[in-house]
Amino acid sequence: MTHEFETQASIPLKSLKASQAHRFSYVPDRDTCAEIAADLDLTDLRKARLEGTLSPVGSNDWLLEARLGASVQQACVVTLAPVTTRIEEPVTRRFVHEMPDIPLDEEEVEMPEDDTLEPLGQEISLLTVLRESLSLALPPYPRAEGAELGEAVFAEDGTAPMRDEDTKPFAGLAALKGKLAGSSDEGEGNGG
Repeated sequence: MTHEFETQASIPLKSLKASQAHRFSYVPDRDTCAEIAADLDLTDLRKARLEGTLSPVGSNDWLLEARLGASVQQACVVTLAPVTTRIEEPVTRRFVHEMPDIPLDEEEVEMPEDDTLEPLGQEISLLTVLRESLSLALPPYPRAEGAELGEAVFAEDGTAPMRDEDTKPFAGLAALKGKLAGSSDEGEGNGG
């Protein structure tokens, strides 16, 4: 199956026929991948691709259905070692000529139920769709295999540090029990 739009970062609306679906395959060049990686705090971005179709909806709107693929490398949140993740995600966007009205004068604004809606301009930016979709698909806390968060212990000089165990609900009772057991052992030793 041929793709009508290849290597184009954006598709001008005037190049689309409103009576048929259009296939696209966008693969950003190396410089664009480096830019995206820097924007999203990635150490590397490879094999990025957004591939799918643009279909007319009604007389003015367009439906983008695509597949995002990318190999990303992020720093481990524990060790800062590189963590590579393969991302494969479906992507859906509805580019609409008229966005639904959202009242801005109220203190609380409800988000529309359909989070795929985008305003339709003079072109459809595949680069923007790829960047946003990739951002949403990234692991928020990448961890290298076997990386574990150790226990951090901080205390001023001369004071006993508070540990994770000390914050548990029955930690105080355990400490009291330990003190009581220690004092009863001393009492037994003194009486004999």
